[in-house]
Parts: sequence; structure tokens; C-alpha cells
Amino acid sequence: MMKILLLSDSHSYIDDRILDYAKNADEIWHCGDFGNLEVIEKLEKIKPLRGVYGNIDGTEIRKIFPEVLRFKCEDVEVLMIHIGGYPGKYTPLAKKEIEEKAPKLFISGHSHILKAMYDQKNKLLHLNPGAMGKVGWHQMRTMMRFEINGDQIENLEVIELGKK
Repeated sequence: MMKILLLSDSHSYIDDRILDYAKNADEIWHCGDFGNLEVIEKLEKIKPLRGVYGNIDGTEIRKIFPEVLRFKCEDVEVLMIHIGGYPGKYTPLAKKEIEEKAPKLFISGHSHILKAMYDQKNKLLHLNPGAMGKVGWHQMRTMMRFEINGDQIENLEVIELGKK
């Protein structure tokens, strides 16, 4: 079983509360728009970090993280893209990747809109953890945590970090 902390859109902001949650995870996944290397360094000091770069991330971050990340966690195929859309409204890149090989879990960020939806057509769970940072139009800073146990995604929780 793996405990995952799912983050996105930090926009150069991270606080001790986020870091405390990170300590209780086995891995941290970040869906892009880190904003700076400091966010990455703080997270990597705590637990293994997987992620993709976002549209605001510069060359340094794009050298560390890919645009599209596919991996397996336990028995769950995962696909992560910063600008990916959501079921019924996937971006062209996400649609292409899903059509080539549908994952069990598709994760995106960018919109700052927290979503957890099941895609019946592609038989996958879509997650967007919203935004943990203070930049953007969202009102509430959010992230998610969940567990992957074999081929099951379980105990999904939304964590509200407070108003920005």
C-alpha cells in the first residue's frame, strides 16, 4: 500500500502545513506549476517526488520534470499532465495519451479547480487537486491524499488549506 499526497499549482508557495502532510505520505505527486526550485527542494527532502512541469515553470524545472509522466504505482497505471482537462473535455495531448493507452488514474492540474470524477468511457479515475498556492483565481487552497492498494485507489480525501 502506498500513501500519496497529490499537489498542484504551488506557484512558488509552500508552507509548513503542506510539509507536515507530506511527512505522512510515502510519495508526493505534483501536477505542475511548481514556480521555483525551492518548492521542489523542500518536498524532495521529505519524501520521493514525482511530477510534471506546468506552463509557468521555467527551463530549470523543465529539465527535471517531463510534460507527460506515465508510471505504475502498485498495480495502478498513472498518467499525469499539467494541462489535461477532464472527462469529456480532455486537451488534445491528454486525449491522444489516453487513446493510446488508457491509465487507471489520470491526474492533471492547471485549472485550480478541484475535481474527482470517473470517466465511464475510458474506465479511469480523473483527479485534479486544485491549487495549493496563493496565486490564481481560486478562493480555497486545496490538495488531496489517497492510498493505492494493489489495483485499488482508496480513501481519497480533499484537504482544504484555508483561503489564499
